[in-house]
Amino acid sequence: MPPPTADHGFTPDAARALGGPEWLARRRTHAAEELSGLVWPSESDEIWRYSRIDQFDLARYRPFTAEEVGDAGVEDAPGGGIVAAEAGQRAGLVVVRGGRVVYHEIDEALEAKGVKVCGIASCEPEQVEPWLGRVADASPDAFVRLHDAFVVGGALVHVPAGVVVDRPIVVLHWAEGDGCASFPHTLVVADEDSEVTVLERSGSPDVGPHGHLVDAVVELIVGDAARVRYVGVQEHGPHTWQVALQRAHVGRDASLQSSSVALGGDYARLRAESRLDGERAESDLLAVYFGDGTQMLDFRTLQDHAAPRTRSELLFKGAVEDDARSVYSGLIRLRAEAQKSDARQSNRNLVLTEGAGAESIPNLEIEANDVRCSHASAVGPIDEDQLYYLESRGVRPADAERLIVLGFFEDVFSRLPVVSLIGPLRRVVHQKVGHLHE
Repeated sequence: MPPPTADHGFTPDAARALGGPEWLARRRTHAAEELSGLVWPSESDEIWRYSRIDQFDLARYRPFTAEEVGDAGVEDAPGGGIVAAEAGQRAGLVVVRGGRVVYHEIDEALEAKGVKVCGIASCEPEQVEPWLGRVADASPDAFVRLHDAFVVGGALVHVPAGVVVDRPIVVLHWAEGDGCASFPHTLVVADEDSEVTVLERSGSPDVGPHGHLVDAVVELIVGDAARVRYVGVQEHGPHTWQVALQRAHVGRDASLQSSSVALGGDYARLRAESRLDGERAESDLLAVYFGDGTQMLDFRTLQDHAAPRTRSELLFKGAVEDDARSVYSGLIRLRAEAQKSDARQSNRNLVLTEGAGAESIPNLEIEANDVRCSHASAVGPIDEDQLYYLESRGVRPADAERLIVLGFFEDVFSRLPVVSLIGPLRRVVHQKVGHLHE
């Protein structure tokens, strides 16, 4: 992609006009002043290989302004009440429109224990400023810097040491506005020996021909011996471009289970990264994705072992049909200090029609000599023997195909920490496969 030209609206003056607390405005302005000197990516960069980055034009979009967001509640985002209900009983809720928190709540008993669920821009500076960017700044790129220049808030979830949150905290991000850009941010801080499940759902309507840009960042800070379960569900409209970073730093004896579900968007890219900083830290990265029409779903992952006796496992499963495409590129990095670590990576893809396609590129970078490491990838159609087996027992071909695809995803669905989501997600997959036979 060529460097953004001077006629786009993402200028330092535009960043200053967004308002908010002084400390956040200073941070934005500093990032905006660096935008003109950025080297923007292109498909010639290995990390953007097979992507659609050469089709991206920043000048198509403008920042989502403060005047376009008013006071709102959980029902304000279309389907917001339904989406929140699908999580079952919840401990807290944050609703975000255009990157701004418009509603939040937390169980009174948890609030009394010091659990914080609020908007980044509305919290006291000492509650947010030490944490914001600590994880994302360790993996910068042009879109993270653009995000830093125009982020106006986002959601903060902070669980104090020793506190267990036994029900999910739900974060709903809603992006709208034809030709607009929004910059959602979710910051989860789990202090030592705490436990929390965060369900984040991101969506946008069919905004119109100019589309919408979602430049999102999720930061997960998992303290020593903490246990964090994160589920991100992306259901954007057909004209939305998403470029997102989800990155975690995991401390000693801590565990992260991160699950991603990608179903929407025109082009939707996610960098899912986990850095294991403490001895015996553990990370499980899971994903389910299904593209149809002309969608492109793009995943780049990093399992970064920076301490001994750490463990990571990755399982990403996807399907594409019609003219949709998917890309998976993953790196396992075992640093010299990561002796006696165990890392595994698996990416498997179903290509359901002739016009669809999938790329799978696993990579290893091993500097330690006493480790266990494996990776596997597969791209192919539905197994004809499985189809024949079901059809020979009286199952109609269309139903047999649906059953095989649902079975393909089941080992990921069964590991999702929010059980009430599994049924709705199965229905979405069922509908997408059914589209082939209409």
